[in-house]
Amino acid sequence: MFGKNMSRIGEQPILIPEGVTVEKQDRLISVNGPKGKLELSIVALIEVEIEAGNINVKRSNDQKKVKALHGLTRNLLANMILGVTAGWSKDLELVGVGFRAQVNGSKITLNVGYSHPVEVEAPMGITFEVIDNTKIKVSGIDKQLVGQIAANLKRIRVPDVYKGKGIRYAGEYIRKKIGKSAKVGVAGAK
Repeated sequence: MFGKNMSRIGEQPILIPEGVTVEKQDRLISVNGPKGKLELSIVALIEVEIEAGNINVKRSNDQKKVKALHGLTRNLLANMILGVTAGWSKDLELVGVGFRAQVNGSKITLNVGYSHPVEVEAPMGITFEVIDNTKIKVSGIDKQLVGQIAANLKRIRVPDVYKGKGIRYAGEYIRKKIGKSAKVGVAGAK
């Protein structure tokens, strides 16, 4: 097995692809690429070394908290590099009769069964795309922000457990409950 002081994720070097520049100023790491620029502030217990096209993340000691920060910091830096080169996206689906979405500039308008349409403004660095009026793609370079905006959109109309109507992630399985009348029918048959 692995030794006590080894973080399997934190020890892996991060390859810096061509077209991406990584700069370090004190505790601030800046990653600049074709799609934009991201910054991350590093905790004092973690040290980041940039050398020969690689980023190496080191930790100061073997305490449990520091080990966790070691792997986390390495993954955050790797996600930043992926974000500025390829970008991140989350897909959502609208399920329900008459449910539809429409993009107006940087806003998305959702008609999801309420008496009024719901408008959501895209924050800086996020773009919305609607396909076939029922599929939404949330895109951006910051993985955390893309996931948070997708979760906020889903929260507007959480899928119903009886009919499955609502906003869900693409491919998400919603476990449905059987209704009250179905339960009564089964119990009455005994």
